Amino acid sequence: MTETLGFLMGDVSRLMRRRFDERARTTGATGTQWRTLKILEWREGVNQGQLAELLEVEPITACRMIDRLEEAGLVERRRDPADRRAWRIFLTDKARPVLDDLRDVASEMIEGALQGLSARQRDELIGSLNAIRANLTPTQESKEAANG
Repeated sequence: MTETLGFLMGDVSRLMRRRFDERARTTGATGTQWRTLKILEWREGVNQGQLAELLEVEPITACRMIDRLEEAGLVERRRDPADRRAWRIFLTDKARPVLDDLRDVASEMIEGALQGLSARQRDELIGSLNAIRANLTPTQESKEAANG
């Protein structure tokens, strides 16, 4: 069961990313760009290092992503008032309609993925996945213990 569950969740995640990327290309964005914009919408003003952590990528990878999004006019870097060496990342007004378009793409993709499931089954699935995530998310106490 453990190997099957892990494989199944990983496979579903991979397939969802692939389908989203296919659909997102019509808007001119990649799945990674959408994820970056979505994280910035949620945590606008994070610094580049924090963004890299949230994206689970190396800082140089996040920096290149920010460069591309900045060139496209979707984000801007602003100096961190508390640390002259750091940059904080903010969405531009141009990013808002892109996020709306990508939200529509995601909704269509998710609706297709959940086709055939009743409202009750969908609610149970979301509830189960939230419980699994909570079980796997380290608490502040365990983070402190891991860092000494």
